[in-house]
Amino acid sequence: MSEFRGVDFFDLDDLLSDEERAIRDAVREFVDRELLDNLTIEKHHREGTFPSHLVPLLGELGCLGVTLPEEYGCGGMNNVTYGLINQELERGDSGLRSFVSVQSSLCMFPIYTFGTEEQKRLYLARMAKGEVIGCFGLSEPDHGSDPSGMETKATPDGDGWILNGTKRWITNGSIADIAIVWAQTPDGIRGFIVPTDAPGFSAPLIPGKFSLRASVTSELVMEDVKIGPEALLPETGGLKSPLKCLTSARYGIVWGVIGSMMAVFDEALRYTKQRPQFGKPLAGFQLVQEKLVWMHTELTKAQLVALRMGRLKDEGKLKHYHVSFGKRNNCWAAREIAKLGRELLGANGICDEYQVMRHLMNLESVYTYEGTHDIHTLALGQHLTGHSAFRG
Repeated sequence: MSEFRGVDFFDLDDLLSDEERAIRDAVREFVDRELLDNLTIEKHHREGTFPSHLVPLLGELGCLGVTLPEEYGCGGMNNVTYGLINQELERGDSGLRSFVSVQSSLCMFPIYTFGTEEQKRLYLARMAKGEVIGCFGLSEPDHGSDPSGMETKATPDGDGWILNGTKRWITNGSIADIAIVWAQTPDGIRGFIVPTDAPGFSAPLIPGKFSLRASVTSELVMEDVKIGPEALLPETGGLKSPLKCLTSARYGIVWGVIGSMMAVFDEALRYTKQRPQFGKPLAGFQLVQEKLVWMHTELTKAQLVALRMGRLKDEGKLKHYHVSFGKRNNCWAAREIAKLGRELLGANGICDEYQVMRHLMNLESVYTYEGTHDIHTLALGQHLTGHSAFRG
């Protein structure tokens, strides 16, 4: 993978600043060195473990809290840079990008957006260094696509709260120091910073995953967890607060899956050019070329979508329906590209000596989490027609 050069059919590098290109290239080199060339990701994928030794290195590289202000020990960079970082991390593995996405967009972002100055000073700089790990507790066993039905409750108790409920499919849950937990209160849905060592709090791993094996996925179980008034994120109110966090994270996914597409396409192109069959390389056959051209076309279109979204976000013009468009289109394209990549590698495509099957397995989760393809279809349908099809 050290020979990887990326895919840039329309010279999009010319539209990036020197700083954006430099940071992307630094993360690209990091992924090659620390994850791919030394087979780290192959080992962790096989064992179903997260490469936690990379967390402080991600902090040193500036991958955590990229867009938050420097005054809080964060990167102070633009959203295109954040997107490019996600792209390169997911080229290595969706699990590594998921860690950064959750830490940055789902944990640091709500603390910065909804928290007090004291909360920001207490957590953000340490989270940017990877010294404090966060997780985001929204989805529940019976409430995935419809979080408005959440059953987790925060009951007032003196000047504090008592939390009861269960969250499921929580990235970082079992390694987190704090959880951003969303719960029903007498005043509606509110967000809380919950220390994971609080009595009554547990985060059992979800076993037996075939997807995102190099990522920590957990339940959060809260049984009479007592938290103080300092745990409340005071500016949260209603479902719009966690959805704002999800919009930020989904933006990162739009870029992230481009990295997966590039990894699969690069591997398929190299393989078919070298693999002989019927007296010539596979790449010399029409049906193979058709698959490669389709993969390359959808990848290039996804890059154009992501870059335009990034510039809109930096201008303060990006809307939630733009993000639904990007998440829906790019995750679908990545999934289809991974399928074709597996086809092109034949039987070798199911072996972890190659990347394609790992990416295909991971994308089954990425295609589903943070809004399924169908949910984003309905979100776009509502924007176009003015009619919601979510409820009867």
